[in-house]
Amino acid sequence: MKDLTSGGETRTIINFALPMLLGNIFQQFYNMVDSIVVGNFVGVSALAAVGTSFNIIFLMISLVMGLTMGITVLVAQYYGAKDAKKVKATIDTGYLSLFWSGLAMSIIGILSTNFILRLIAVPEEVFAESSLYLRIIFFGLLTTFGYNGISAILRGLGDSKTPLYLLIAASLINVVLDLVFVVVFGWGVAGVAWATVIAQGLSFVGGIFYLNKKNPYTKLDIKTLRFEKLVFRQSLRIGLPAGIQQTMVSLGMMALTRIVNGYGTTAIAAYSVAARLDSFASMPAMNLSQALSAFTGQNMGAGKTERVKRGHLSAIVVGSAISIVVGTLVIIFGKNLIALFTQDAGVINEGARYLLIVGATYLLFSTMFINNGVMRGAGDSFIPMINTILALWVVRIPVAALLSGPLGMGTTGIWLSIPSGWIVGASFSTWYYIGGRWKRKAAVRAAIPEME
Repeated sequence: MKDLTSGGETRTIINFALPMLLGNIFQQFYNMVDSIVVGNFVGVSALAAVGTSFNIIFLMISLVMGLTMGITVLVAQYYGAKDAKKVKATIDTGYLSLFWSGLAMSIIGILSTNFILRLIAVPEEVFAESSLYLRIIFFGLLTTFGYNGISAILRGLGDSKTPLYLLIAASLINVVLDLVFVVVFGWGVAGVAWATVIAQGLSFVGGIFYLNKKNPYTKLDIKTLRFEKLVFRQSLRIGLPAGIQQTMVSLGMMALTRIVNGYGTTAIAAYSVAARLDSFASMPAMNLSQALSAFTGQNMGAGKTERVKRGHLSAIVVGSAISIVVGTLVIIFGKNLIALFTQDAGVINEGARYLLIVGATYLLFSTMFINNGVMRGAGDSFIPMINTILALWVVRIPVAALLSGPLGMGTTGIWLSIPSGWIVGASFSTWYYIGGRWKRKAAVRAAIPEME
């Protein structure tokens, strides 16, 4: 556990964000290995199948993953306020709510797979492989929820290193199993899916083992688990808007995917690969946002609002510098990066065009996410939700449909719609942050006696 309420703001945020960044790099790495193995050893249709499935998986877990954000913020605020009993109550409630919601979403996902694939107009040539891949992933969804819950708890307590170690282990296991199941056994997309499920399962088990050995606040003991309604309502107040936001993002990505699907397998594969690389490139901003949420939560709990403002400025400066560097690299080496996944010339050219357009505007994405991180950490998660709906559904999706169809720009119009949404999102979130209303949203108002 780490106290984020003292020390230099820039160093504190970077030191907290860095393990999360490295962890997500490893997570994206093994996601990319999935695509690289499938693209090179199975084929373009299988690559498109895995890529199409990503947004559906994100949809099924997004609402509940919002709950983990609520858990992180509450744990951070109570830990900052030195309220040991509420820390323990939040962790126990988080365990129970994530278990039952994870089980429910796993069952729903398995039963609704084909319906969702039909809904987003997945082409017949990739339908069967998409369905098989999704059902296997949904089968192991409970362990995904479990790992994310453990990470949320640890982040709230100021520990971002342990999730990194768990992800490194999972990444290495996943890579080895990918090669064994796909290259040696010839299981195709099923092999990639089983490799992911097994790796995540082992990571979850490792996390439980660590928590049980660490301290009494994080120990998972079924006999003593206690569900506290007030804590659950507080976590919902903070986490539900974040979950709705994530759900709207996933639905928006599915809507965008449906538009892309109309341009055939090459466009789908290019979008799949470029979006994976795009996710990789946007990780620094996302991790700075997560770190800033925990930082804000603890400092709001301790009553240190001015420290939060200084931390926000530090994150903006660091995030902007990283975005410029990463965007430049993505633009220059776009074709080379796409070529890691496939040798298909059409996919390479289309994917590189996506990276050229989107990579030039990572600075906007970074600003939007970092602003939202402060609001979530303060408990004001409703505004980031509104911001997402505005940027995605009011701007990006209509612009994509208009530019690609009536205005005849094809896939280029779809790619241009992405930064258009970021422009609106960054502007709105900056305006709201400057207004300062987020300062009055903390669940914990004052620090109380030290935890033992």
